[in-house]
Amino acid sequence: MTRTVMVRNLVAVAAITLVSAGLSGCDYWPPALQTQIEQLRSELQNVTLEKAQLQNQMASFNKVKEDLQAQVNDLTKANREKATMITSLQNGLTAAQERLAKSAKAAPPKASAAKPATKVTQKTPAKKKAPAKATVKR
Repeated sequence: MTRTVMVRNLVAVAAITLVSAGLSGCDYWPPALQTQIEQLRSELQNVTLEKAQLQNQMASFNKVKEDLQAQVNDLTKANREKATMITSLQNGLTAAQERLAKSAKAAPPKASAAKPATKVTQKTPAKKKAPAKATVKR
């Protein structure tokens, strides 16, 4: 019986030792594994920096896109306004041309319009004579 008690105590001590070692963790890392961990940490930092730079660029591009979209919207609105104005002016011109054509047909021909055009000559102004030299009294 003493032997079984000793075996039980030995098994209990071994179990407690294994459980305590498992709970406390192992601080030993092989050098190759440590190197690999450091390399992965370095790559993670580089990727994090690149991600931040890309996010900044994306924000900048989005701002430029919004500015350009606002310009496109303004230009589209101005284009619509100009197209409306052009259409209105064309309609006004067409109506004026029609009125002109109607008034030309409705107006009786004038007597002077039937005569051939005569040349109008302009009279040239007569040259002024230079005033006689005035004598200056001294």
